[in-house]
Amino acid sequence: MQLHQVRVYPSSEQLPLQVQLAWKLAELATSEVEIEADVVQMVANRVIDNSAVALAAINRPPVCSARTQALAHPRPTGGPRGATLFGLDHARQVDAEWAAWANGTAVRELDMHDTYLAADYSHPGDNIPPLIAVAQQCGRTGGELLRGIVAAYEVQIALVKGICLHKHKKDHIAHLCPAQAAGLGAMLSLPTEVVHQAIQQAVHVSFNTRQSRKGEISSWKAYAPAHAGKLAIEAVDRAMRGERSPAPIYEGEDSVLAYMLDGPEACYEVPLPEPGEPLRAILESYTKEHSAEYQSQALIDLAFRLRQQSDAWDNDWDNIERIVIETSHHTHYVIGTGSGDPQKFDPQASRETLDHSVMYIFAVALQDGRWHHVESYTPQRAARPDTVRLWCKIETVEDSRWTESYHAADPAEKAFGGRVVITLKSGEVVADEMAVANAHPAGARPFARDDYVGKFDVLSEQLVEPAQRDRFVELCSRLPELSSEELGQLNVPLSPGKVQSDQRDTRGIF
Repeated sequence: MQLHQVRVYPSSEQLPLQVQLAWKLAELATSEVEIEADVVQMVANRVIDNSAVALAAINRPPVCSARTQALAHPRPTGGPRGATLFGLDHARQVDAEWAAWANGTAVRELDMHDTYLAADYSHPGDNIPPLIAVAQQCGRTGGELLRGIVAAYEVQIALVKGICLHKHKKDHIAHLCPAQAAGLGAMLSLPTEVVHQAIQQAVHVSFNTRQSRKGEISSWKAYAPAHAGKLAIEAVDRAMRGERSPAPIYEGEDSVLAYMLDGPEACYEVPLPEPGEPLRAILESYTKEHSAEYQSQALIDLAFRLRQQSDAWDNDWDNIERIVIETSHHTHYVIGTGSGDPQKFDPQASRETLDHSVMYIFAVALQDGRWHHVESYTPQRAARPDTVRLWCKIETVEDSRWTESYHAADPAEKAFGGRVVITLKSGEVVADEMAVANAHPAGARPFARDDYVGKFDVLSEQLVEPAQRDRFVELCSRLPELSSEELGQLNVPLSPGKVQSDQRDTRGIF
């Protein structure tokens, strides 16, 4: 692994192309390296995982809206091939960028797919929908798709390790969009120069504020990565036509480092693989067992464990005086009381807001001893009086020990959990801590293929015919070998009548 230094250069100082970060990322994407067997297996796991969470969200309003927008851009039967939409028959195809939009929204809606946390946040599984859409439209094979997904994960995780966006209130899709462009370039075997131009365009158009994840969080949280995928496809298409992009996009005097991040004195180090080094970053990411923001995963599991001590408060939640969650800086300020968001204590808050309130999440997990992607967020569940009382007794505090673990360079030392101290009205104290979620690679029950398939089965229950489920899982298990025809069917059609909003409508412009 090499550390690539990135800083701002004045226009008077010519920066050689070969040392620009966007060029380095393009070289990474277009490098010819063997993909190792455990990486192949993990890519297949994440394709299964994405489909599971997308199908569970198939009829939620944001997903329905995105799907009807996509259906307004069909590829006619017998015409040029297009891309499939989650839940619909393979024969119904739309333009790839609109499939990426609809499918990306479905994947992101429940906040239940994979994550990687370092200097910034990421959900690298968001790379997969635009790559599959373009692979289907362009007639690519499973092996080519595999190459693209591996490259996209590598680029995004490298950027997340090296450059913090959150510090400057920039949304994390600014690292996702260039990763998607890089993955598309790798999958399509484009020249390094073309991928370089596409990456620069993707960076230029994808910087947004984090207001989408602040205060009253709206459905845009689900749309944001899908929008990045759409932008990435357009950036690659533009670059393939010979068009150029703003440069140098990271290091320029008026570019993103200088005016959106740390300023003219900015200096970052982005870890990149050495030439010929295998691309293995996907193995550093981790999926979610529970439908909630990743930094709450270990705390949900810890709530389940603490619940076993409920005899300490006689199973009466009103016997609890207060609960303090000692955790990392990021957890405290993003989903904890350090955010200063009153909406995080509002029983009428949106689902998107509740899944970014660790106080709400911990209260419900402690009371219920389970977490459900639908039932744990219903308005009735959020408004339950004893839950509201308990919820309002919970606060978070930053503990430097957890902040240091959060930022540890060694994956074996990274931790995203915390310590919980429950003080009872009697004065008795119950405390426990958990570093990583049970499903984390270093957790008590690390997710393996059977767990991903099990998650698919739970989330798609009563939606998918057994034959379709088996067909899809079998295709994923043979991902590197799939022909373009088989890849065109890497989708899960649902049983008749299970998909709402499956026709083009007239509610909007399209």
